[in-house]
Parts: sequence; structure tokens; C-alpha cells
Amino acid sequence: MKDNLIRFDWAMKRLLRDKSNYVVLEGFLSTLLGEDLRICRFLESESNQEDATDKFNRADILVEDTRGRLLIVEVQNNRELDYFHRMLYGVSKTISEYINLGDAYDKVRKVYSINIVYFGLGQGKDYVYHGKTVFRGLHDPNDVLRLSARQQEIFIGKDAGDIFPEYYVLRVNDFDRVAKTPLDEWIKFLKTGEIDSSATAKGLPEARERLRIDSLPDAEKRAYIRDMEALRYQRSVIKTGWDEGHTEGLAEGRAEGRAEGLAEGEIQKAKEIAKTLKSMGVPMDTIVQSTQLSAEEIEQL
Repeated sequence: MKDNLIRFDWAMKRLLRDKSNYVVLEGFLSTLLGEDLRICRFLESESNQEDATDKFNRADILVEDTRGRLLIVEVQNNRELDYFHRMLYGVSKTISEYINLGDAYDKVRKVYSINIVYFGLGQGKDYVYHGKTVFRGLHDPNDVLRLSARQQEIFIGKDAGDIFPEYYVLRVNDFDRVAKTPLDEWIKFLKTGEIDSSATAKGLPEARERLRIDSLPDAEKRAYIRDMEALRYQRSVIKTGWDEGHTEGLAEGRAEGRAEGLAEGEIQKAKEIAKTLKSMGVPMDTIVQSTQLSAEEIEQL
């Protein structure tokens, strides 16, 4: 029987900020990082809006754990060519925002950027990727630069790279196997919204009980259904547009023997998508991110 559960990104905006529900997000983060993590508090950022129209195609949170580390969790539904750059910007901005002017450099926080994406980001065979800084010897790649004994006493980690931000990319649509590990159980939930009755990953039993749609007040339930329908339609518009644009552009390029045919076809399709999203009242920054057109180009449509 299919679970009647709230999507994780919507729950992050509305439900998981309640201290009584921290256990769900703590379970996800602990499973991903492979350690027992406890949330100290939620930190507000410019993208922490509750209204879906404020941040139409993404939902992110910023939390601080009991060890003083900052964790960014972002869900991205639609295609963005420069998403890796946005990950870098988000981490850099967070670091700069949470250190006071005049503080010593050792006050720089350890930051984790956790990205749950529902589109084809990059190329690879796996569905979960972890990136971190490693300082390797130029002449001996096996020689990894480590912190001194004194630095290890003061700072988190043993290697110099442990001080730097770490990134996780979860390409949930690429998960197509039976969930055999706790992380797989979480990935399946993120992809399908379902939790197997046998799932025991930390936080999932609580999610099964606390994230039920039928437990929402009527107004919240209507808002949830409305947001999911809008998201589904937007994703359909963008996916269909890009698929058709790629096919038509490629055909045009072949027919006319011009390499720029594909690019021209994609630009035209991007404009058609932008028109549709604009008529739906989607925010300008979301249309720019989804189509890669400039704000000026979109305003002229």
C-alpha cells in the first residue's frame, strides 16, 4: 500500500523546524554523514520562506549542530546548468555570514552542503557523491597534508582538508535498486515518498508517523496539494520543453548542416518555456535559473 506521506522538501519548510520533529532531519543527516548528529538550532537565511511562491523550485535549510558545524540542505527540482557554481556560492556566503568582522580565522565554521537534486546533474554512474578538499603531495600523491598535533587538538579532523567545506550530491532520480542500506532507504523515500514497512534507517520510522498528509490541518493540506500540483506542472513544462527543444534543434542542425542549429532550437524552446512560466506567475529568478535566459530577455517576451 502506498504511503500517504508529505514530500521531504515541503516538510522541511513547514514541519521539520518544530523541535519535536528534529528527530526526522537528524536521522537523515546522521545516516548520510555516518555519525550520530544532533541539531542545535535552525538558522534563518534569505531562502527560508514558507510561501511556495517565494521560492518556487527549491527548498533549503540551514542548521547548526551541537558541535557548531553548519549544514545546508537544499532540494532542487529543475535543471540548472550552473548548479555546481550555486553550491559553491551558497557555502562561501554561509561562511562569510557566520563569522564576525575582526574574528580570528579559527572562527570559520565547518560547513556541509547537502544537495538533493531531481534532475541530471553532471555525468556519473552513482547516485550519491561526496566531495571534499584533499591536499596531496605534488611529487607523491600518497602524501596527504595533515594537521599538526596541536592543530588536531584545537580543530576538527586530522587532515588539513577536514577544515574545509564538504559537499554531498544526491541524484535521487538515478536510484533504481532495492534499498539494502539505511542510506538507500532514505534515498528511496526522497525519490518516491514511500517508506517500506521494514525500513529501519534512523529517522524514517518517525517520518512515517509524523509526515502523514492526513495529519495536516485542512488549510495546510490544501496548501500542500496546491503546491505539489504547481510543482508537478512546472516540472512537466520544463522537461517537455527541453526534450522537444533538444530534438527539434538537433533535427534543424542536421537538416541545414549548421552546428548552431541545436543551440538556436534550445534558445527558442527556452523562450517558450519562459513565457509559460511567466504566465504562471513564477518568480523571475526561478525562470532565469530554469531557462538560462537573462532577466532582460524574459521581460521582453
